[in-house]
Amino acid sequence: MTVEVKICGVRTPAILDAAISAGADYVGLVFFEKSPRNLALASAAALAVSARGRAETVAVVVDPDDELVDRVAADVRPDVIQLHGSETPDRAAEIKARTGLAIFKAVPVSEPADVTAASLYEGVADQILFDAKAPAGAELPGGNGLSFDWTILDGACGPFALSGGLNAANVADAIRSSGATLVDVSSGVETAPGEKDPILIAEFIQAVHGTAPEHKKAS
Repeated sequence: MTVEVKICGVRTPAILDAAISAGADYVGLVFFEKSPRNLALASAAALAVSARGRAETVAVVVDPDDELVDRVAADVRPDVIQLHGSETPDRAAEIKARTGLAIFKAVPVSEPADVTAASLYEGVADQILFDAKAPAGAELPGGNGLSFDWTILDGACGPFALSGGLNAANVADAIRSSGATLVDVSSGVETAPGEKDPILIAEFIQAVHGTAPEHKKAS
């Protein structure tokens, strides 16, 4: 089974093209002012236009209010909205109904109980993204370069995505250990916060595709 790839925190046309040329299935556009990967709506809209028909665009937001949700949906027209904050299942359902877009819900994990809690989003989120839980006091809910024990995801319900501390050196093991059907990388393909590297992107995607024949789950 093919494992899909999301390159998150894309900020420039050159990196967008590099990611898609290397085989990315999704590109993430971040709308969170504290992030070094934050984008203005106009810049993101131009990137989304360039990606259309070549890769799916994912708008990453953190506890967004209705105004931001509406502006992202109208101006950027992403394929997916990724909720990466403390959004409840009800709030996720509201945003899905408001936009008519697919929803990815990031769930921070550090122990098996966190994985179990993700079941609350079944029937609402189109994809659960398990990410490493940010340390106390961290400004960013994701993109911190932290990983967790991937084996706790074995047996998680349905297809799911994995993020947190992934890079070309460890992604094969992460896929085999977790059973993820989509892997999401940001800091693992950067030379500095927010600065993506085309070579690191290509190496990451090559490493992912190399694991596909060994994927241990069919769903």
